[in-house]
Amino acid sequence: MDESLIAEEDMPLARKSVLPGTGFFVPDEVDEERREREAIDALAGQSVAVVADPDADGLACVALLREAYGDAGLVPASPHDLEDGMELVAEHGEPGLDVFVCDLCPDKFEYVEDELAALVETADSVRWFDHHQWDEDVAAQVREAGVDLVVGDSEEECTADVAVRSLEYAFDDAYVDLAEVTRDHDLWLREDPRSDDLADLAYWLEPEEYIEIVAEHGAELPADAKELLAERRVEKDALIEKAVDRGEIKEVDGVTVGVTYGRCSQNEVAEAFREQGADASVVVKPAGSASIRGTDEFQRCHEVAAQVNGGGHPKAAGCKPDIYEDMLDYAHHWTTRGATTKQVILDAFGNLDPEDADEADEVDDDESDSEDSSADDE
Repeated sequence: MDESLIAEEDMPLARKSVLPGTGFFVPDEVDEERREREAIDALAGQSVAVVADPDADGLACVALLREAYGDAGLVPASPHDLEDGMELVAEHGEPGLDVFVCDLCPDKFEYVEDELAALVETADSVRWFDHHQWDEDVAAQVREAGVDLVVGDSEEECTADVAVRSLEYAFDDAYVDLAEVTRDHDLWLREDPRSDDLADLAYWLEPEEYIEIVAEHGAELPADAKELLAERRVEKDALIEKAVDRGEIKEVDGVTVGVTYGRCSQNEVAEAFREQGADASVVVKPAGSASIRGTDEFQRCHEVAAQVNGGGHPKAAGCKPDIYEDMLDYAHHWTTRGATTKQVILDAFGNLDPEDADEADEVDDDESDSEDSSADDE
């Protein structure tokens, strides 16, 4: 392929907004070879290994583990290739090492069963910290496999919070603050302006660069990091604007859904749709995946995602519908701005069980009463 066709440096923003990044066009075998080389280097001589989602929450966990243990080899993994990260540690990690899995949740136990068994056999211990919505049977099977699994309340904690309270180490205030600020973005509380900085920096930097910065500075980022953020946010804001402009508001069985397509920061787009009255938002990406975001009025994002090859939290979930058979399907996806994927996900909203919604409302009412009582007690 002519590399100039996928090079992003001089690509007009309007085209960049609707096409996937350069990495999408790299063959899987090339990416797998690179990933294996990097894992071998990261694990060499290490007594502690971490398989973590390379977002701000997962990388904060790595920073915490390195503070507690002196060092730890990182093998990044997304929710879609968690088993590959486990396999790399089992194959290339030192026998008897301590392994941590952070900020990742398997949708089904069989997806990770073999790799987890190999990991438990290789490692002296396997501990798993997370805060996503776990199926009870999957959690039980992971524990039965020999894993110390700690799952925090997805409405109250991020995984970094879970790590702080689970590790037997007295973290200083800067690390505790790092976890709290990370939570502010990960749970989309948006009460601390530093949390967006952490999330963006983790996205734009290589994992090791990000970990080095937050290990030294915590959530108080240095001037050069802030300068980088300011530069990159010019394009980020422009991509957000394009995604919002091409968005539509749909009504699906009483739920108002904002839906759009494009490369963009999904949280900010979702906030723009919320301001337009949307109960939930769907952002379909050029690479085929989609982000689903909720509000206080809609807290069933994980149920929608579970129908289309995904999962997540009540107010934030992700998926990639299994509808792409070949490059013609992707070509149709790009030229129609994700029309099929949008419809599949909107159909999933329509397929939600109304009885489950009634039960969720009852739970929310109970929780609201409890919170009000707590506030009155204070």
